[in-house]
Amino acid sequence: MKYDIIVFGGAVIDAFLELDVNESKGQICLPVDSKLLVKNLWFSTGGGGTNTAVAFSKLGLKTGFIGKLGKDENADLILEELKKYKIDFLGKQGKEPTGFSVILDGKQKNRTILTSKEANEHISWKDIYLNKINSMWIYFSSMSGETLETQIKLAEWASQKGIKIAYNPSYYLCQKGAAYLKKLLRNIYVLILNEEEAKSLVGKKDLFKKIHCLGPKIVCVTRGEKGSVVSDGNYLYKAKAHKIKVREKTGAGDAFASGFVFGLMKFQNIERAIQIGTLNAESVIQKAGAKNGLLSWSEMKREMEKKKVRVEEKNI
Repeated sequence: MKYDIIVFGGAVIDAFLELDVNESKGQICLPVDSKLLVKNLWFSTGGGGTNTAVAFSKLGLKTGFIGKLGKDENADLILEELKKYKIDFLGKQGKEPTGFSVILDGKQKNRTILTSKEANEHISWKDIYLNKINSMWIYFSSMSGETLETQIKLAEWASQKGIKIAYNPSYYLCQKGAAYLKKLLRNIYVLILNEEEAKSLVGKKDLFKKIHCLGPKIVCVTRGEKGSVVSDGNYLYKAKAHKIKVREKTGAGDAFASGFVFGLMKFQNIERAIQIGTLNAESVIQKAGAKNGLLSWSEMKREMEKKKVRVEEKNI
């Protein structure tokens, strides 16, 4: 089977808890020895891998997904969703439970995520079916443990085949520093991080220059409501986000990343990629859950006609 893109990443069941609590100094604070009422509770499939795989599929790409699930009811829910969106499961099911996350949403619509990786951390090299990787693009979501080592090996293999890899590491990996990820980053074509992740990886000074020196050819830094900044080593592209009413922020990063990579694949144009990533993320945060606001390609084209994303370009 020929794929437009293959996603290698996490798969979990998300439990969303909306709490009637205030944030204080960037924290959601819960009193000890007390019982709190949950304002709303709902469940959804999640994880950076399934979120982006569904996003790519909705945008019209033939998509494969590499991940690891347990042999439990949560795995059945994830497999059912992949089938719904015509995404081929190229991974394995093992003895470990399927991953699970609890997402705490406060009054200000920010969230704290508690995650148990479980099966996601146990993807070995022998779990990878190289004969099924028939694509010129691979997307890596953030993985740790044994699975990170497998991503490093797969990136080396893919680089030798001329396959482009996009990577979206999480803060818990970036804070370990550039040396920790250098074996992977040297084979990455597109690196997508948020501002906090980028600064924790290489520091504030000469951020883009330092990241390019690690290997990535295109570096995208998202800045939340302030927009995004992208560097290709020669030019810097800055874009502002639109002011919109936020319902829930989970999945915004995955929506932007998938839209951005899709734009690069389809148009080979960074400005167009930024526009698609921005509109996809803005749609997601207006609905609850990481996938409910993801746009199809026909929906995206309508949004692109209605809402312009201004991108400033300058020499580095």
